[in-house]
Amino acid sequence: MKTTRQFSFIAVLLLLLAAAGCQKSPSNDLTGEENLTVQTSPVTTNNHVEAPAPGPTFPLKVTITSKMPSGGVRIDVVARLDGSATTFYTESKSSLTADNNFVIANTPKTVICVVEITVVSNTNSSNKWTGSYRYSSK
Repeated sequence: MKTTRQFSFIAVLLLLLAAAGCQKSPSNDLTGEENLTVQTSPVTTNNHVEAPAPGPTFPLKVTITSKMPSGGVRIDVVARLDGSATTFYTESKSSLTADNNFVIANTPKTVICVVEITVVSNTNSSNKWTGSYRYSSK
């Protein structure tokens, strides 16, 4: 009985030690680069919905707040009608700078649209950030 209790205690202790070693690191293990963090204007947090605006163009600022990967990043911006897979605006650009500006055009009037933003490290494609927000043109 005492041996079983000791064996159980050792097994639990080993599991706890193994679990403690599995903590996520703030950097990407393959390249050592910092995980991407991004801020946008309009914001992409909490299912943000922008108030309707007259348009016809809508500015978007994408700011890389983490350390820039050595090879820079690729920023993909896609706008589509909410609930549709058909896009009316697509732009991709590679960048080595923190601040990046886009102008979304061709927005249909009086319908809700979704902007999806993806930022990917050019050095390591598994280092990725995504965000989205909704807006509409009056």
